[in-house]
Amino acid sequence: MQRNSLARLSKAALAVGWLFSLDVMASEDLRQLGLSVFGAMPHSMPGSEKDTPEQVALGKALYFETALSGNGSQSCNSCHDLDKSGSGTEPLSVSMGAMGKQGSRNSLTTWNAGFQFVQFWDGRAKTLHEQARSPILNPIEMALSSEEEAVRRLKEKGYQPKFDLVFPQDENPLVFNNITQALAAFQRTLVTQDRFDEWLMGDDTALSAQEKRGMKRFITVGCHACHNGPLMGGQLFMKMGLVNPYPNEIDKGRALVTGNSADNFIFKVPTMRNVGQTSPYFHDGAVFSLEQAVRDTAWHQLGVKLNEQDVDDMTAFLRSLDNKKKIEFSNHE
Repeated sequence: MQRNSLARLSKAALAVGWLFSLDVMASEDLRQLGLSVFGAMPHSMPGSEKDTPEQVALGKALYFETALSGNGSQSCNSCHDLDKSGSGTEPLSVSMGAMGKQGSRNSLTTWNAGFQFVQFWDGRAKTLHEQARSPILNPIEMALSSEEEAVRRLKEKGYQPKFDLVFPQDENPLVFNNITQALAAFQRTLVTQDRFDEWLMGDDTALSAQEKRGMKRFITVGCHACHNGPLMGGQLFMKMGLVNPYPNEIDKGRALVTGNSADNFIFKVPTMRNVGQTSPYFHDGAVFSLEQAVRDTAWHQLGVKLNEQDVDDMTAFLRSLDNKKKIEFSNHE
């Protein structure tokens, strides 16, 4: 009797071990799928190897500097919040400029911006350095009248010694080009960290079963066609309303830059990293719910009507991309 019991226990143990091995293999296969389609985020941005700590510190101070707005009320952080929410954006459909004028597009997050192939929804700037120039001089945004005004305001705020320190090789360090160079250096430090990367790197406890299921469904539905690579986006342009038309037909997107009607409704594909923290969604900020954004994207871009289980699973996966990195603020306080 005892021998039979031991035999049954032995068989049961072998069966459990066999099933566990299958689970490990399946999990590892899923991880390899994630690595092949997405891959982990790089630890640093292109160009950051040339940035000095002094340049980064200056750029950080400028990011929070309200003197760079027309009425001294706004900074870069006003629309790209790294302080309160930490999202690098703001919870408004479109931003309100320093002089009370409303913009026409949702503010993109500054997290991971330097990894992307172009800046802005319409790609009108190639680099962070180019991007930093535009909002400061845009009459609807920060609304300074000229580069010279930006320089004058910073001199009045006592920035000259800081620029002398950071750009010692320049005969005249406090110039507009160096303002944007410093801002870009700081933004190159804004690299997200999340649980999905921890799972990709081997931590089996980092994701729940639902989040793993959601990743697989994200791929099988076809979302990865545009949202691939480590950023899960940010690397190509795509028509908004590729299969089923998007309701907003006023904003022509990239066509406003190129003048080519073939670019109507073409926008940069946004990154999915930290997407759960960057509501509202789409170029016009029309949707505040991540679940609804998942439904709408599947319908407009793929022609797919998702069931609620798919929506729940895919949204759970996307929330595993929430950024865990925090910014220290001692340098600008």
